[in-house]
Amino acid sequence: MSLETGSRDESGAGVKVNDVKDLTRIERIGAHSHIRGLGLDDALEARKISQGMVGQTAARKAAGVILNMIREGKIAGRAVLLAGQPGTGKTAIAMGMAKALGEETPFAMMAGSEIFSLEMNKTEALTQAFRKAIGVRIKEETEIIEGEVVEIEIDKPATAGAAAKSGKLTLKTTEMETIYDLGTKMIESLTKEKVQAGDVVAIDKASGKITKLGRSFSRSRDYDAMGPATKFVQCPEGELQKRKEVVHVVTLHEIDVINSRTQGFLALFAGDTGEIRSEVREQIDTKVAEWREEGRAEIVPGVLFIDEVHMLDIECFSFLNRALENEMSPILVVATNRGITKIRGTNYKSPHGIPIDLLDRLLIVATSPYSEKELHHILEIRCEEEDVEMTEDAMDLLTKIGMETSLRYSIHLITAAALVAQKRKASEVDVEDISKVYSLFIDVKRSTQFLIEYQNEFMFNEVPEVDGDEDMED
Repeated sequence: MSLETGSRDESGAGVKVNDVKDLTRIERIGAHSHIRGLGLDDALEARKISQGMVGQTAARKAAGVILNMIREGKIAGRAVLLAGQPGTGKTAIAMGMAKALGEETPFAMMAGSEIFSLEMNKTEALTQAFRKAIGVRIKEETEIIEGEVVEIEIDKPATAGAAAKSGKLTLKTTEMETIYDLGTKMIESLTKEKVQAGDVVAIDKASGKITKLGRSFSRSRDYDAMGPATKFVQCPEGELQKRKEVVHVVTLHEIDVINSRTQGFLALFAGDTGEIRSEVREQIDTKVAEWREEGRAEIVPGVLFIDEVHMLDIECFSFLNRALENEMSPILVVATNRGITKIRGTNYKSPHGIPIDLLDRLLIVATSPYSEKELHHILEIRCEEEDVEMTEDAMDLLTKIGMETSLRYSIHLITAAALVAQKRKASEVDVEDISKVYSLFIDVKRSTQFLIEYQNEFMFNEVPEVDGDEDMED
């Protein structure tokens, strides 16, 4: 039996039988890298400290209700506003929602100011963001060959280029064994995947894509032939050739890009997708509707999170009003830390800088300032995340600084204090290290006080002149 993939390019395969990720991801510690979820129990009650979340029980509970709404995927066009002062965990709640939804549900994230820095009009940028947050779960049946490799024979010509490589691959299951003739492309794929005797592999017949599932249990004693991360699997049962239903989730935006560019799916890696014509989107929506009727696909409504939503202007808000009425719209989550302020692009003031008609469509979730105890817990979690050992006295001092200044400022001091402690060859951060970095790096209040005192030394100072020292002190 011949197993040659012909002239079809291996990279053009849309079907993935099984993704085996053997690359170790190196993640940097970010502002919200300690968040693992919303920290709710089965009854949607918020635990005090769980999954990196501390406090904000009412807001987290509300986010849990929204989460259930998203999972059911029945209601489209709902919008939620996370409103609260800076440093009260609005973005953390959105990140928690993203983690709780898992990888299958699309979660698109953007800042309000991004729209104005893109080389496309504002409504196009918002449309692309909306379509990134809508997934399509496509079901396909594919023929695969799955078995344990018994032997690989590759005949290499004596002189390079004299003749094409040829070879034989022997695969077996618990019930049968078959020898396949290999073409040049298959030999390259097997060599690239480093397939050897004893590996259990799956080969997609349509594309020729080879996926290593692991090593057979029968070879578990071959200590020389395996690394520490080797995964052992059973030898497949039944016939070698099987029909498998493959499910993969793509977003509507990815389908738009693939169909609007001459280079096809490579446009996804090009970065700048440019503007996509409305005709392309209409055709894709029609096709997706057909697939839904045939039972080949289903819509997975995700979440679009827009941080700093007050940065949008009146045109963007008008577009959001209209977009939320569409049956294909995702759940929209927006966050802002503004009070009553001007709507960008107008002279009118409104709560949170959002027009009243859009505010009326939003479910508003308020976040409240953290208590001293909650601040202490957050700083403990961040120390653990940043791998910093700190004494209890130093932690109390850092908590006090956080209460007087801001949570963000005290979090920034953790790594700085750890470096100072490292300099004096200490294993733990102590009070003197916190005091040192507190004097080195000033917070907003001290910076403002400094500017007021030395305002005459600075250019373009707009603070009004104050008469007399006594008035200055007041």
